Amino acid sequence: MPVSRFEVTSVVAAPPEEVWRRISTMAGVNAELGPIFRMTHPADVDSLSPDDVVPGERLFRSWVLLFGILPVDYDDLTLVEVRPGVGFQESSPMLSQRRWDHERALKAVPGGCRVTDRIAFEPRVAWLAPLYRVILPAMFRHRHRRLRAAFGDAESPPS
Repeated sequence: MPVSRFEVTSVVAAPPEEVWRRISTMAGVNAELGPIFRMTHPADVDSLSPDDVVPGERLFRSWVLLFGILPVDYDDLTLVEVRPGVGFQESSPMLSQRRWDHERALKAVPGGCRVTDRIAFEPRVAWLAPLYRVILPAMFRHRHRRLRAAFGDAESPPS
């Protein structure tokens, strides 16, 4: 089955370092996903620090909970690269996906930071691919709306 790809980009009114402080924490990830989804994590894992990551080795298993309650997937969170203030590259096995590659890149731009998510995925169940090609980009557009709500659009910063 072919790999599906998509990209979502936003420009927020905050510098990359400030955006990184939020997006590199599980609280920040869950703020982006909420209230639709929540990802579980061990109590002792608060942030994605390069010091805690062995590239290519599973960091932990995260259950993806619909509305914070119903388990609908898991993600064996595996980071290939973590670059504070710049981004990360994730390549994680998931229950639903044979392949899940997620790159998040931060780049300083006038008035803020460009946040770009690039996703490549291959569902384990081929007939679900059309559904995932709709749901996953919608989920990332939701995440970017939440980021813009938190930091403001670069064109209209929060008051």
